[in-house]
Amino acid sequence: MTILLFGATGSAGGSVLDVCLASDDVREVRVMTRRPLARTHPKLRVAVRADFNSYSGAEGFFADVDACLFCLGKSVQQVSGEAEYRIITRDFAIAAARMLQAGSPAGVFHYLSGRGAHLQSRFMWARVKAEAERDLLELCGAVCWRPAAIDGKPSTSEPWLYGTIRPLYRLFSPIRSLYVTGDDIGRAMLQARRERVRASVIENTEIRAMADRAKKGVSRGNH
Repeated sequence: MTILLFGATGSAGGSVLDVCLASDDVREVRVMTRRPLARTHPKLRVAVRADFNSYSGAEGFFADVDACLFCLGKSVQQVSGEAEYRIITRDFAIAAARMLQAGSPAGVFHYLSGRGAHLQSRFMWARVKAEAERDLLELCGAVCWRPAAIDGKPSTSEPWLYGTIRPLYRLFSPIRSLYVTGDDIGRAMLQARRERVRASVIENTEIRAMADRAKKGVSRGNH
C-alpha cells in the first residue's frame, strides 16, 4: 500500500504514522505537513505545505495512493471560532479528498471524526464534524472514523490539558465504546483498506474490533 497521511505531527496522527511505517504491507508513507518531521525512515516521504486548501504543484503527491488517512485537526480550544474550526475540520478535508479523487480515483479517503458527531448536536465541533462526514461520504464514499477517548502519542501541537488527562483515559480501556489507542486507530484504518471498506461511519467499538483483526491477521473479506 501507498499511504498519504495528514496530521502526522498530532497525537492520533503520530500514532497512525508509527503503525504505517511498521506495517509490512505499507511500502510508502507520504506525509503532508505544515512543519518538517523530526524523524526519517526509508518508507517516509514528506512534503511541507503552508496552504491545505490549494495543492498547486503538489499533484504528484496524490498520485497512485491506495488510502489517504486524514487525521488533521485542532481542538475547539485552539481556534478563534466556528469559521476557523470549519476551515480546518471540513474545508481542508474536502480539498484533500478532491485531490485524491483526481490523482488516485481508486484511493480511499479516511476521515478522523469523533464520537458524538451529529448534524443536530448542540456542540459546534460535533455539528462541523458531522457536516464533513456528510460531504465526504457524498463526494467520494469516504470512511469516517468516530473514536472516543484517544490514547495517542504526546504532541506539542495538542492542548496541554490533553496531555495531562491522557493517563486517565486508560481507566476506560476495558470499555470498548469509550477508549481507543492511537495505534489501534492506525491498525483499524489499514485493516479497513485490506477489507475494502468504503462509504462507512465506524464507531469506537468497531474501531477496536478491526484493530483486533489486524493484530490477528484476520479479514472479513470484501465489504
